[in-house]
Amino acid sequence: MKVVFHEDFYQVYTSDPASAGGRMEAIVDAIKSHVVFIIAEPASEADVGIAHTKAHINHVRQIGLYPISALAAGGAVQAATIALSEPSFALIRPPGHHASAASSWGFCYFNNMAIALEVLKAQKKINSAYVLDIDLHYGDVTVNILGHKDWVTIHNIKAYDRYAYLDEITKEMDRCRSDIIGISAGFDNHEDDWGGVLKTEDYLETGRKVRDAAIRNGGGCFGILEGGYNHRVLGSNVMALIDGLSGK
Repeated sequence: MKVVFHEDFYQVYTSDPASAGGRMEAIVDAIKSHVVFIIAEPASEADVGIAHTKAHINHVRQIGLYPISALAAGGAVQAATIALSEPSFALIRPPGHHASAASSWGFCYFNNMAIALEVLKAQKKINSAYVLDIDLHYGDVTVNILGHKDWVTIHNIKAYDRYAYLDEITKEMDRCRSDIIGISAGFDNHEDDWGGVLKTEDYLETGRKVRDAAIRNGGGCFGILEGGYNHRVLGSNVMALIDGLSGK
């Protein structure tokens, strides 16, 4: 599988857990022998502006986080574009599902998923999209940006029981009818992370279900890194999702 990444994502750009030292290294160490890395390129300001106000973009620039945030957004656009022909994963940070058009919180600055899907739609590469958010935390601001648009379906997993969680994903993928499926891939619901719910093999199963739905729809699928803070298990969890999306 192609994984979009850049060594600049190793930067510890703030003091929050998403930016912690060793986090990206743990993932790269786990997946590097199994994937093909594609170097991320920054999103243009025009692409960022498709989802965010000028004032918010200027705010991110003023706090010194525009370069890394634009690079993450660009990586998401690349992964979504690759997904039109093969499954892919954006190994990027800062995360994005708590970044609204005009503000942000929860370790996020630009909404990577929203930017990626809006760019593909503007380029007429897709007519419809589905966002499956598997992060522990509700992707409130992806809903804020995209939720009112009739070409996007967004589902945040609500279950707090492992089996109910997987059943919810199964039901959602069974009814999914979209040109592309994007996973807001947070791994903080793992049994050894903040949520304490899922096992590593559940990410493999999630990836498989998403892949199967994409194949049935004749469309694409990709993942974008969101949360996940236990470095000891994060790499294996990301590898499991990648394997599922790859059909392994």
